[in-house]
Order: sequence, then C-alpha cells, then structure tokens
Amino acid sequence: MNPPAVLQTPGFAHYSLAWSPFFNSRLALASSANFGLVGNGRLHIVSLVPGPGGLPTLKLDKFFESQDGLYDLAWSEAHENHVVTASGDGSIRLWDVTLDNLAIGVWQEHTKEVFSIDWSNIQKDTFVSSSWDGTVKIWKPDRPRSILTLQAHQSCVYQALFSPHQPELISTCSTDGTLKIFDLRSPAYATGPSTNTFTNPLSAAVLTVPASASEVLTLDWNKYRPLVLASGSVDRMVKVWDCRMVKMGDSQVGGTCECSLPGHEYAVRKLQWSPHQADLLATASYDMTCRIWNTIPMGPQPPLRYIHDAHTEFVVGCAWSLYDEGLLATCSWDSRLNVLRP
Repeated sequence: MNPPAVLQTPGFAHYSLAWSPFFNSRLALASSANFGLVGNGRLHIVSLVPGPGGLPTLKLDKFFESQDGLYDLAWSEAHENHVVTASGDGSIRLWDVTLDNLAIGVWQEHTKEVFSIDWSNIQKDTFVSSSWDGTVKIWKPDRPRSILTLQAHQSCVYQALFSPHQPELISTCSTDGTLKIFDLRSPAYATGPSTNTFTNPLSAAVLTVPASASEVLTLDWNKYRPLVLASGSVDRMVKVWDCRMVKMGDSQVGGTCECSLPGHEYAVRKLQWSPHQADLLATASYDMTCRIWNTIPMGPQPPLRYIHDAHTEFVVGCAWSLYDEGLLATCSWDSRLNVLRP
C-alpha cells in the first residue's frame, strides 16, 4: 500500500473531519488548541491534489478561527460552500468557505459543549446537534432558533444522527450506555397553542437499546440496511445492532446485537459505515489506531481487515470518501490528517 497523504496543523489537535458531498477532493477538519481543554479552535478546508509520482497530497486551502474549540462539523447538503460547526462554548456556527473569517450564522441555545452535528441528506435544509447538556436540537439555517428540542438523555449526548433512509428518525448515544431512536412523527411530538418544544423539550424515544455498561461514544446508521446501527464505547467494543423488528411508534427497549467486534485496546471514539459496501465499517480509537472491519465475514476470513497505526495520539475521527470507493481519511490529536487507501 502507498503511504498516506498527510497534512499537519501544528498547535491544533483534531476532533472531527468530513468529506464534501459536492466535491470529491474536498474535506473539512475541526480542531482545537490545547487538545480542546482551553483556547480557540479552527475550521480547516483541505483539498486532495495530485502530487509527485501520481501520489495524492493534501493542501490546506484556508482556515477559520473560532473563539472556542471545535468538536464536530458537517457540510451543508444544500449549499456547496457551507459548513456548520459545533463548539465547546455551546454555540453552533455556519460558515461560507468562500468568505473571510466571519460566520454567517450563529446559534447559542445549548447550555454546555456541543459535541456533534449532522446534516440530513434527505431533508437537505435541516441539521441536528447534540450536547453535553443532554439535549438534541433540530435546526434550519434560515431560522433564528431551533425548531425542535429533544430531552434525549439525562446526561451527555455524544452523537445524534439522522437516518439516511427515513428523515423522521434520529439516533443518539450517551454516557448512560444506551442508543436511542426518536421518531419525529410520533404523537408524543404533537404540540398545542400553549406548548412549544423550545421551553418544553420532548423525550419519548421509540426505541432504547442498552448497548453497553459503559459510555457509548459513537454510532452510525448502515447506509444499505435500514434500522441497522453500529456503536462504539468506552469498554473498547464495537457492536452492530439490528432494530428492524421494532415497530416504530411504540416505546420499546430492545434491539438485537448482530455481532461484537473486539480488538481495540482503548475506547472507540468514532466509527463510520462505508457508503459503498454494506458490510464495511471503519473505527477510530484512543489506542491510536483506525481499524477496518468486515461485519459479515465470509467463511474463515476474520472480521478485522486492516489496522492503520500511523498516528501517535488518540485517533478521534474517520470518514470514507463519498465518491472514491476505498479512500479513507483519519484525524488525530497528533494534529495529523491522513488520507489513505487501505
């Protein structure tokens, strides 16, 4: 395998990355000074370009400064130059990457760190955020405040994601060891003239999955199998959950664990299903590796397919290219962005 393309951002530890849904060679990278504990943050816009000998290299196009660390980001599904970021000061900012260092939208409703953000690939004018304050909020970029608040968990919500199959479904994971699925069509979300979700957050999940005895740090929807999710947790386990037997609209506890994937030596910080193959999963861990798994192994072939161990600090992000099958990006607290083809 060729060595990975590498971009170094000195002084800023990475927290998350995302490929553009519009350009096959553009990435966005969220980072924080002092490992996100104190200080400012940066949003980096990066391009993958041909290099010497035909090998790709990474080019930093520009960066944007923020007053607090950035923990997550998502590209707009409706505008090719818009990126939304989640910040440690509880704010959410919308950036136009063609403009100078000034956010074009700012929202400040969360009362603690915003730890994840996700843009719906179906309802392309909608994104969702989750916070250490236990809430999940749904937003439209042209609205001055959130359009819906869910009291998803009683403790930190590490991630909230829209289903890529049904725009009304949102999955969450938390310090309480559960995955939850919320159905925005549920009658529990009906509001009257005297109620609103801004002051009365809603909390009825249609499914609660007891995924781990420890904190669940990350989850992802399978792109080909509706209601199949993967989770990664502090107990070092990666698990695949089948929730297809649950009738949406009922509040239930359940979900079937299809498989467990042991191997990481420390907590699993991020995972992502391949957008090209239904059984391929990438995971990033505090053990300084990114691993690739075949979740439906054929015959005697082991589920662990590849270990990327080029980082020297916690690996906190991994993302498959949306256009180029097999191309994977990883980012780490070592301030290195790697793009590789395992």
